[in-house]
Amino acid sequence: MDCHIYGVLLLLLFLFSSSKLRVSSSSSSQTGQINSNSILVALLDSHYTELTELVEKAMLLQTLEDTVATHNITIFAPTNEALERNLDPDFKRFLLEPGNLNSLQTLLLFHIIPTRIGSQNPPGSTRHLTLSNHHLVNNVTTTAEWTVHRAKVTHPDVTTRPDGIIHGIDRLLVPRAVEDDFNRRRSLRSITAVKPEGAPEVDPRTNKLKKPSPPAKLGAPPALPIYDAMAPGPSLAPAPAPGPGGPHHHFNGEAQVKDFIQTLLHYGGYNEMADILVNLTSLATEMGRLVSEGYLLTVLAPNDEAMAKLTTDQLSEPGAPEQIMYYHLIPEYQTEESMYNAVRRFGKVRYDTLRLPHKVVAQEADGSVKFGQGDGSAYLFDPDIYTDGRISVQGIDGVLFPLEEEVADRVKPVTRTGQPAKVVVKHRRGKLLEAACSMLETFGQHSKFASCQ
Repeated sequence: MDCHIYGVLLLLLFLFSSSKLRVSSSSSSQTGQINSNSILVALLDSHYTELTELVEKAMLLQTLEDTVATHNITIFAPTNEALERNLDPDFKRFLLEPGNLNSLQTLLLFHIIPTRIGSQNPPGSTRHLTLSNHHLVNNVTTTAEWTVHRAKVTHPDVTTRPDGIIHGIDRLLVPRAVEDDFNRRRSLRSITAVKPEGAPEVDPRTNKLKKPSPPAKLGAPPALPIYDAMAPGPSLAPAPAPGPGGPHHHFNGEAQVKDFIQTLLHYGGYNEMADILVNLTSLATEMGRLVSEGYLLTVLAPNDEAMAKLTTDQLSEPGAPEQIMYYHLIPEYQTEESMYNAVRRFGKVRYDTLRLPHKVVAQEADGSVKFGQGDGSAYLFDPDIYTDGRISVQGIDGVLFPLEEEVADRVKPVTRTGQPAKVVVKHRRGKLLEAACSMLETFGQHSKFASCQ
């Protein structure tokens, strides 16, 4: 009898344990898994892909699963077109920054109400507390006039499930807290973007403090003289842009220089000038850079007959070709008409050249403009070969030298025997480049120049 009672008690204990296990298992199944017919599954499978991506990036799926387990929810979902059309790129970048995860979560939860609201709700204005703990104003006038927080409900009841409902809206809902956070971060970013001012700089040319130049208008002349923007020497890198004036100019000086050199070649009779600019010196590159920075140039171009009179002695000194050409470059824009009008009115006009401190003198002669003085003068022979508003090319019939150099050339050097030294003239067989390379070969320097190899 005692054994029988003991067996019945064991059987009841087993049945009670089994029943408790089944209940626990059932509860675990309900809380650990989401129903396939849930509104969350419908949202992830819907065509509101932009919104679902934001939900996943905000790591809100677990929060929403816990919500639908106890509440029937309403989701106001912006369409993809609405997000692409109305979402500001800066605001979207702000939402996706890792440090602003809280703002992204607040914004998305602002679209969800833990209450089921269908399209048949009565007219009127009501306030609902969202999952972000902010109130949302729901205003219903008619079935066609339904707004929520300034957004229009364009697709009511687009998806319905036992645990929730989705309404399509035409814009993103932004709570005031997120908007204030975005504006505060943008203000801080603009403050930190200001470049701090360093110690005052000293101008090495004047040994005085540099003063900020006033802003230059578009197309205004450069702030610095052209001589400060020129390359320091033939073998050195070009100087930087001339102060505040430089960035305001957008001229393609290199293309303009190439254009005027091509014009010289097509015009005919100025091949030697083109050769010395392109092949024997780096002046074409430097001229292009100066024009790009806003400077103006007038080129006095000696023709081929004049260039043929150059001697080997005149080209033998280092940098001599550059110095000869610098004396033929005027840092102004002059045409044949402007120069002729000037010399007719004033008699003689002295023009600055890029060969400091020498100037070239111009005067009227025989109805034209004559440059230089005495035997070293040259006439304006081919006017306005090239004029584009920045570069002016005027053909002349002689090679110009500063007056003191002309006087020095007339004094013949004397040998030890007391006889005047013979001046050797290099007879040209073609272009100036060939003559220069032959001269360099005499001094054993031709291998250093790529153009002579």
